[in-house]
Amino acid sequence: MGEKVVATRADLADRQQYRLKLQACLDALGRMLREDRFDRPRAVMGLEIELNLADEQGLPVMRNAQVLSAIGSSDFQTELGQFNIEVNIVPHRLCGHVFEELREEIDTGLRYADRQAAEAGARIVMVGILPTLENDHTGLDAMSHNQRYSLLSDQILAARGEDIALDIEGVEHLQLESITMVAEAAATSLQLHLQVTPERFSSVWNAAQAICGPQLALGANSPFLFGRELWRETRPVLFQQACDTRSAELKAQGVRPITWFGERWVDSAYDLFEENLRYFPALLPICDDEDPLKVLASGGAPRLAEMRLHNGTIYRWNRPVYDVAGGVAHLRVENRALPAGPTVADTLANAAFYYGLVRVLAEQPRPVWTRLPFERADENFRQGARYGIDAVFQWPRPGRAGRGGGLQTVSAVDLVLNELLPMAHQGLDEWGVEPADRDRYLGIIEQRCLRRTNGAAWQSATFHRLREQYGMDRPAALAAMTRRYAEHMRGGEPVHTWPVG
Repeated sequence: MGEKVVATRADLADRQQYRLKLQACLDALGRMLREDRFDRPRAVMGLEIELNLADEQGLPVMRNAQVLSAIGSSDFQTELGQFNIEVNIVPHRLCGHVFEELREEIDTGLRYADRQAAEAGARIVMVGILPTLENDHTGLDAMSHNQRYSLLSDQILAARGEDIALDIEGVEHLQLESITMVAEAAATSLQLHLQVTPERFSSVWNAAQAICGPQLALGANSPFLFGRELWRETRPVLFQQACDTRSAELKAQGVRPITWFGERWVDSAYDLFEENLRYFPALLPICDDEDPLKVLASGGAPRLAEMRLHNGTIYRWNRPVYDVAGGVAHLRVENRALPAGPTVADTLANAAFYYGLVRVLAEQPRPVWTRLPFERADENFRQGARYGIDAVFQWPRPGRAGRGGGLQTVSAVDLVLNELLPMAHQGLDEWGVEPADRDRYLGIIEQRCLRRTNGAAWQSATFHRLREQYGMDRPAALAAMTRRYAEHMRGGEPVHTWPVG
């Protein structure tokens, strides 16, 4: 979403030409896959962290342009809402002391950015959804000044043909008859990238899909939206509803939403890009002047700009990424399921769990996706989002398939402690991560499970403690909780150590 887009109304009307260019990109991708025109295998990981801006009282601040100017680093960029910024971390080799190196790098960068933001009257808060954000903060005037965002908002509303509504049933019920697309900016994410070869892409993507439910159970950090306590990780349902291009009639017909878990395991990266073309009309039909097949014929690596732009408007929780670096094409799996925060240590614990677990699951002789129906993985994702650390999943039984389709009902905590965490240890060993890093960051995951505490659980418990012990009204309790959250976040100790209240 960070690329600048310049377009006119005439450009946006030319959907037929754009469709032809998309097909040319897809044809080029297919040829590149057949001819093995991709980068050599490298264990490279990358992170993007979306951040919120709040004042000293914990309330949202609409000053991302001023904050970015004060920070003065190209690593920090705008996001959709003026209360958001994003930091992009330089890719690292997935080995050695990578997580401790990242902790020092990210912590230093965020502390500097926070000091600079303070000069613009803001502080940085790393949280899935800023608890004090209200719907009044998400009008069109709160959108960042980037033409791409306004074009995308216009296109979503035009495709939908009616107002965007929210209807989320969780601990409480939130119903809003009309919101803007800026409401989606309430959800800030951690995006984990892993470069893969074409041969390994489908195994890594399928493995990442299978563990989305456990990821959210462990990392949930977004229990409040617009003053209501909803899901433990409210971002997925907010994304789907706030970015929905479908009218009620199209939903009834089974038209797929652009915020999409998917509907099947895949055999190739090509499957996902082909689905994008087949199922989703273009929201930003802007044509590039490149002829990808001519570039291929000359021995070059085409940009495939139309395909990449279209892919960027379809919000899969595990997104395929095609990119070109140093004149050579490569593929990545971008895991987008997790929220930001609560601390840098928690963020890297989530990353260590993901990278270790994906490594083992992708290489199993009898992969988990051959034993777990895709619709169950989808439901596990929903359960992890709704109930967080208290979620219960359907998961394949260890060993040979047993009765009942080979699935068992298991709590998130038991599944992680007894099965997934040992796999994550093994996977980090196979990546060549140093044991000290492995044990420190996976130890945070273990303690979350043993204490049944993550960011969402702490936020909810603290909010209710403030209400019950001090008689605070709802806005005051949310603001006080947000201030305490920010203090602990800056302290850097993982969330399972934070005192409630």
